[in-house]
This record gives sequence, C-alpha cells and structure tokens, in this order.
Amino acid sequence: MTAPLEGARRWRALYMLCLGVLMIVLDTTIVTVALPSMKADLGFSETSLVWVVNAYMLSFGGFLLLGGRLGDLYGHRRLFLSGLVLFTAASLACGLAGSQLMLVAARAVQGLGGAVVTAVALSLIMNLFTEDGERAKAMGIYGFVCAAGGSIGALLGGVLTTGLSWHWVFLVNLPIGVFVYIGCGRLLPHAADDVGAGQQLDWAGAVTITGSLMLAVYAVVGGNEAGWRSMQTLSLLGIAALLFIAFLIIESRVRQPLMPLSLFRHRNIAVANVVAVLWSAAMFAWFVISALYLQLVLDYKALDVGLAFVPADLIMAAFSLGLSARIVVRYGLRSPMWVGLLLAAVGLALFARAPLEGRFLVDVLPGMLLLGLGAGLAFNPLLLAAMNDVPPSDAGLASGVVNTAFMMGGALGLAVLASLADGETRQAITSGVEQIAALAAGHRLAFVWGTGFALLAALIGGVLLRPKMAPSPEGAATGLVH
Repeated sequence: MTAPLEGARRWRALYMLCLGVLMIVLDTTIVTVALPSMKADLGFSETSLVWVVNAYMLSFGGFLLLGGRLGDLYGHRRLFLSGLVLFTAASLACGLAGSQLMLVAARAVQGLGGAVVTAVALSLIMNLFTEDGERAKAMGIYGFVCAAGGSIGALLGGVLTTGLSWHWVFLVNLPIGVFVYIGCGRLLPHAADDVGAGQQLDWAGAVTITGSLMLAVYAVVGGNEAGWRSMQTLSLLGIAALLFIAFLIIESRVRQPLMPLSLFRHRNIAVANVVAVLWSAAMFAWFVISALYLQLVLDYKALDVGLAFVPADLIMAAFSLGLSARIVVRYGLRSPMWVGLLLAAVGLALFARAPLEGRFLVDVLPGMLLLGLGAGLAFNPLLLAAMNDVPPSDAGLASGVVNTAFMMGGALGLAVLASLADGETRQAITSGVEQIAALAAGHRLAFVWGTGFALLAALIGGVLLRPKMAPSPEGAATGLVH
C-alpha cells in the first residue's frame, strides 16, 4: 500500500497526478480540432485521416486493464513514471512527424503510455487518501479532470491550431510531461513500488483480454467504413468475443488471475462499470457530436467551439473544489449520481433540437450548463463506487477496469452515434434535403440516442447502486459507513 504522506505534500502529489491525467485526457479531444490542418499538411485522405484518432483509441483501450494490473504487481509509482515517459516521448514524435505513417505510429505509442498513466494514477490517489471526507474531495478533483478535460482540450486545440500550428497540440505535452515527472518523482513515496511483490503476471489472461479489447475497438472504429454487417466487422467482433470467453475461462482457473472475477461480486463495482459504459457513450455525444454541430451547422471557428464549452468547465471546476465532496458526504453515492445523469440527459435532449440557425444563449448555453452540472454531480460518486470496495492490492486493477469501461463505452458509443448520424444525413441528402439541413438531422438523431444512453445510466444507477460507500475489506476507514 502507498505510504501515507502528511499535510500539504499529499495534496501536491494529488495535483501532480491529476496534471498528468489531464495531459492524457486532453489528447482525446485536442487533436480533433487540428485534424483539418493535419489533413492539408500531410496529405491524408478522408479514410486515412480517422486513424490519427483511431490509432490512439485502439492502443489506449486495449492496454488499460493490463496497465492497471502491471501497476499492482510491479509498483504504481514505477509504472506511472514509465508511462509518463513513454507518452511524452511519443508526443514529441507526433509533433515532429513529417509523414502519415510516423504520425499514426506515434499516436499508437501515445495510447499505450496514456493507458498506463491513466490506469495507475487513480489507484495512487485512492491509496494516498484513505479518510472518507478527504478521499471524496480528492476524487472530486480527479473527476473534474476526467469530465472537463475533453472540453478543455477542444478550447486548447483551437488556440494552438489557430495561433501556431497543429504540431503544437502534441508539443505542448513536453513541458507538462517533464514537470509532472519531476514533481511525482519527488512527491510520491517509494513504498508505492512495494505493491504486489512476489506475485506473477497472468500472461495468458493478459494476452486474451488485450487482444479482445483491441480487436473490439478496431471493429468499432472501422465499422462505418467497412459496414456494420460486413464480413470484416462481424469476424473481428466474433473473434473478440471468443477471446473474451477464453479470458473468463482462464481467470476462473488460474491461481493469480489478471482480473479476479470475484471483484464483480461487489454490487457497486459491477453497477458502476455498467453505468460508466453508458455514461461515456453519452459524454462522447456531448464532446464530439456537439463540436461537429457547432462547426458544420452553426459555422463556429475552432476557437469558438472551445469557448462554447467554458461554462460547463466552470461548473465542473466548482464541484471539483469541494462541492462534490460535501454532497457525497451528505447524500451518499446513489442520489448525486442518478440526479447528475438525469440532468445530463436533459442537456443532451436540448441539443437534440439542433436548429439550423441556433443562437448561443438560447440553443447552446442551456444544454452546456446542464451537462456541466450533471457531470459535476455524477463523476465523483461514480468513481468512488467503482473503486471504494477493493483492497489496496487490487486498486490498480479496479482503476483499469473502470477506465476500460469508460474508454470502451466511449469508443462504441461514438462509433454507433457517428454511424447513425451519417446514415441519417445520407438519407436526407438522397431525399433532396440541403447539406446543412441534412447534417443537422443527423446530429439530432445522434443526440436523441445520447440522451437515451444517459437516461438508461441514470435508471441503472438509481435503482441498483448502494446509496453509501462501504468500509474497505481491510476494515480501514476508506469510505462513508452506513
């Protein structure tokens, strides 16, 4: 277990860890704004350009669970710093890329480093903060980084691409990565590398689950191009399913499993991961589909799109700075989660109007405010529910599981929503509708489905989640008691 730090040093360590995670989260959206510039500079086609995003998602989603378990076995601090070095070096390669192949390959390495950093950071935070109120506050700050990072990335991407060039959406990671490495190297206790000493990695489980996740992500992100009923898509999904079944069989028999199936006997962990899949699908509808709507339908510039997300960011910041922790302490986990998800669903429903000549104050701002409020309320209790019932020895595993749930839900949700929007747009154009109106129709359908994802997540969380956090298996005061 991570040795406890005293006073302000523990909070400085938290801020360093969150800065490292923010760098990773930013990269999921900061690149989106710069894609047109990359296309023009490196000669990408429409088909090949998507791999600038897909290569990152493929390796990130595939290695999250493995990265979390490696941290449990070989040391959280050591793995976090190693992942940070890998991500930062890959960012330099992306920024210096002069060809399509170099950029896509470097993005894949970025995803691997990002998976390790993200999976291990949450377990480090959980082990640093064991007292109920402080843990809730720390998780509120972490939740803000996860929730707001995507929209902050859109703003930063617009600023860097407009003011400098697309290369800087990657090069900006260099000073951040170096700063976080030095800070975490000094602040994090070396005892964080004692976790899992003497244990062995379940290589058979690692190979099957990583292969399953990577094939599933590959099938999903390529589904629009290849066709959802094509032999390629169905074969890849079938092989991914078979590998996942093999993984479950291996985990039920091996002495030291990569993912103990008993983990999901904890009701809150199981429920939180299901909710995470649905909620991340809805969040991707917010980040990506709303950004496309603002750019393609309302003709916003890259910087204007980023600024449109600022109100939501400010609300989530307010929750992260203590408000969310106080709400969880007073009301437990269940109520803030389902109320937050419901508010987010209403925000997405407002976007589902998607008028052709929408005005910011009437047609954009209300939805942004409700989505920011909903994310601020829901993220902290969701993360606590997914992490609080496990012992420190499985913290990295639980972190990897919930982050994998978020990533897979987002990848699958985005692919499905983009496919629905594209199909609706094509059908409208075929029917003689003008292109702008057809695009708006496609976005409306995507927002309707995103609303459905958020409503289903709110229903599952509200009905099945235990209202308060349980004591840890070791009897430590790691959460709110009944």
